Amino acid sequence: MSNDFVTDIKNMHHKYKVHDWIDANPDKLEQLMRLRMRMLNEEFGETMNAFLQSDAEELVDGLIDLIVIAIGTLDIAGVDVSEAWNQVLTANMAKEVGVKPGRPNTLGLPDLRKPTGWKPPAHADNHGKLSSVI
Repeated sequence: MSNDFVTDIKNMHHKYKVHDWIDANPDKLEQLMRLRMRMLNEEFGETMNAFLQSDAEELVDGLIDLIVIAIGTLDIAGVDVSEAWNQVLTANMAKEVGVKPGRPNTLGLPDLRKPTGWKPPAHADNHGKLSSVI
């Protein structure tokens, strides 16, 4: 175990031979992606339930499960997860504190807005196999 979630998921996939299965069943990748989307949806529902029931233990578990499934799905698809993360983080760090029109901020927390010239994350060269299944 480590603090490198991406490597941990890759190691888990290696242990369970996930990529071997994918290589042997390329025609089932779309079905696998649909399953992963259902898993995310189901886990989100369970996580929301934990929140609504004030079950902190299940809430933590659910949030981590969402991360595991999301990172795993990107890994399965052959996306460079670290590169995608860096693209999104760079774009988010380029935002500025301000008022985002159309989104109420009733808590008064710092809100982020896209300044003039802001560039969204670029994933054009990093979809892995996702382009072939959507």
